[in-house]
Amino acid sequence: MALILTFLGKSGITRTKIAIAAAKLLASQGKRVLLAGLAEPTLPILLGTNIAADPQEIAPNLQFVQFQSSVLLERNWEEVKKLEAQYLRTPIFKEVYGQELVVLPGMDSALALNAIREYDASGKYDAIVYDGTGDSFTLRMLGLPESLSWYVRRFRQLFVNSDLGKAIAESPLIQPLISSFFNVNWTADNFAQPTNQANNFLEKGKAALADPQRLAAFLVTSEDPIEVANARYLWGSAQQVGLIVGGVILVSSEPKVNLSADFTPLSVSVVPNSPTGDWQPLIDALPNFVEQARQAPKPMEIDIHNRQVRLFLPGFDKTQVKLTQYGPEVTVEAGDQRRNIFLPPALSGKPVTGAKFQNNYLIISF
Repeated sequence: MALILTFLGKSGITRTKIAIAAAKLLASQGKRVLLAGLAEPTLPILLGTNIAADPQEIAPNLQFVQFQSSVLLERNWEEVKKLEAQYLRTPIFKEVYGQELVVLPGMDSALALNAIREYDASGKYDAIVYDGTGDSFTLRMLGLPESLSWYVRRFRQLFVNSDLGKAIAESPLIQPLISSFFNVNWTADNFAQPTNQANNFLEKGKAALADPQRLAAFLVTSEDPIEVANARYLWGSAQQVGLIVGGVILVSSEPKVNLSADFTPLSVSVVPNSPTGDWQPLIDALPNFVEQARQAPKPMEIDIHNRQVRLFLPGFDKTQVKLTQYGPEVTVEAGDQRRNIFLPPALSGKPVTGAKFQNNYLIISF
């Protein structure tokens, strides 16, 4: 499995330069690297190469691809039609062609995440460097497995407990009707049968998100106070989706600039603001990404013995953090991110008895 690396920050071109330098650094270490970006001209211009919807080699051990959403949608549509034919006796999507589909808002993120998953599963790469938007949209994309798994858990149980679910399970008339349309015997208990494969994907995505050797983000900022504030906000937001932030890359012409107080306990690596095309100074100043990510605080820690959940939420104060418990899970809001915490059996269903925000940690007691 590959290391998936991405960068967060406000300055797009600077962040993209860091992504290129990181890809070149990993390739120089003998790793097979895929540099993936959006269908915009920034990466091709900086690399001096053409836009490519399929990986193309641009240096030893280094390949480059751009995620063109229309192409990805067209390719994935064929997989959707195969899945439909597997479960539906009379497929209806076969008359719709991928070449005519229009990309809707939100599709870009799902398509990019699936492309990363497929390249990772191919076994062709040791590292994938993703140069995305570097903002909350990238965080929501990487947090999709966690978010979607909650929807599956919550709504599947609602269906099973509903009158419709009970009717499907108990009625001797409905089952033959369903069987005439579907290739599977659907009941309330196996309602999720067509989504079992998707659930496996989600679980693998969640496992990768929690492993700093598999997936990590690094903040990119300058010494500008506004950029620093944005980086801190993205840091806290990343914790909300369960993404480990391994460190900070400070781009500055002043090597003695110190932002450690703003990002404690993360390591801050200062890299020069080199002109376009002069990659070596950037490469030489980059940190050991995996080692720093291993040492970074985990977004969430569960202490069953003390009946506590600790969430690391830097960049926020207690007025920006909200805790609720409407359903079977605890919901935490911070900034513009909402997270439903899936609790282990020892704490599941237990009411929250207390919560405090201390030293960037939200500590929830049960």
